Amino acid sequence: MELEILHWIQNLHTDWLDPIMIFVTTLGEGGIIWCALALVLLFFPKTRRCGKLMVAVMMFSFLLGNLILKNIIARGRPFTVDTTVSLLIKEPGEYSFPSGHTLNGFSAATMLFLHYRGPGIAAFVLAGIIAFSRMYLFVHYPTDILGGLILGVVDALVIYLIAARRFPVENKAGQTAGQG
Repeated sequence: MELEILHWIQNLHTDWLDPIMIFVTTLGEGGIIWCALALVLLFFPKTRRCGKLMVAVMMFSFLLGNLILKNIIARGRPFTVDTTVSLLIKEPGEYSFPSGHTLNGFSAATMLFLHYRGPGIAAFVLAGIIAFSRMYLFVHYPTDILGGLILGVVDALVIYLIAARRFPVENKAGQTAGQG
């Protein structure tokens, strides 16, 4: 069934959409867009906590998703099952589940959302587009994307709650608040 969904998505290919999807997927390579955003947040005292927690959750997600789960599950990618689809990007060398692009995007977007709703919503949209690009480019199954999305949100919530307990925020009156 997943290959059927991917084949349906392949029908969306056009000369103008292909380069857009290649560009979008590149934004997620190594979490570059999310790392850049976290770096910017680290520069300003008001947003530094969010930036630190974004870095923490992306590191945790990379460790859990890319280094542990991908190698335990060892799921092949769609293009290895259906070799009739021509790839528009270089073949990824890692296993397929969970999608690292999606995991990284949704862990960062969730952390941003937990601190700043508006920018967080925009980050969720971008993370979703990057995730879709991975299916469009035939390098991930829908369940790889779903797994990355769920794991990213859960990772961010866990890191956020740990930080809220271990490092509570002080308000202007010098009192600690439970928010992360």
